This record gives sequence, structure tokens and C-alpha cells, in this order.
Amino acid sequence: MKKIFVVLLLTIGLSSNSIAAGSSSSSSDTTSNYDKAVKLIKAAKKYEIDGKVDKAKKRYERALKFLMISNKNKPNKADTLNYLGFTTRKLGDFENGEKYYLKGLSIDPKHKGINEYLGELYVATNRHNLAVERLEVLRGCGCEEYDQLKAVIAGEKSKY
Repeated sequence: MKKIFVVLLLTIGLSSNSIAAGSSSSSSDTTSNYDKAVKLIKAAKKYEIDGKVDKAKKRYERALKFLMISNKNKPNKADTLNYLGFTTRKLGDFENGEKYYLKGLSIDPKHKGINEYLGELYVATNRHNLAVERLEVLRGCGCEEYDQLKAVIAGEKSKY
């Protein structure tokens, strides 16, 4: 009887370990394409700050691929369109960046990130009056996006 009990315990223990191992290995597989892109964008921003432009560009390119998949699977999400605009702008494609931002604003006109980044795009493309319009949308939000765009417009720091 003791032998059966020991065998049963071992069997239960082994099967629970394999279940736990299986669940932990698949957790990375459940990370969304959007989340993968955001992680890459954050890394790219750090590389930019450190002056490692080539490494930043590679991260933006990878992020863009994940965002395109995310947008295909779940279209018309303002946050995804914001980052699509951001990555394309960072890669020098201002025309498509602007299209993504404008589409995002059609979904969420008060989106802080889109308004800030679109304003930065307008500064980069010498459309100061349109950048000021984006700043006006952010006025009164008490958010860092307002302060950052205001600084870019004033020429205090360039983030585009």
C-alpha cells in the first residue's frame, strides 16, 4: 500500500511540474505584438539618448513590424496608431507618420501622445502653426506631453 501511495505521489508531482513548466514557457508566447513593440520602442529611445542611432533604428524597425501585425489583427486602436506614427516618423517617414497620427486622432481627438508627437512632426516639417494647434489641444491637461511639446516648439529640445 505504501508503494502505491509513493508511486501516486511521484506521478502527481511529475505531472504538476510538467504543467508548471509548460505554462511558464508559453507565457512569453502570449505577449501581444503591441506589447513587444512598446518594449522595443522604449529600448530604442534609450539608445537614442545614448547616441546609438543605428541600434535605435533597428529597434524602431522591429517595433514597426510588430505594430503592423497588431494593427492588422486589431485595427483602429488609437494607441497602436500613435506608435505606428511614432516609429515611422523616427524612421524618417513623416508622410506616413502623419497619416497614422491623423487616423488615431479621428478615433481619439484628445489622445495626449498623438497630439504631442504630431506636434513634434509639424515642428520637424516646418509647420509651426499646426504644432501650436496640437499644443492648444493639450493645454490644461497638466501632463508631461504638453510640457514636452511646448519645449520642442520653443526650440529648447528637439525630440523628432
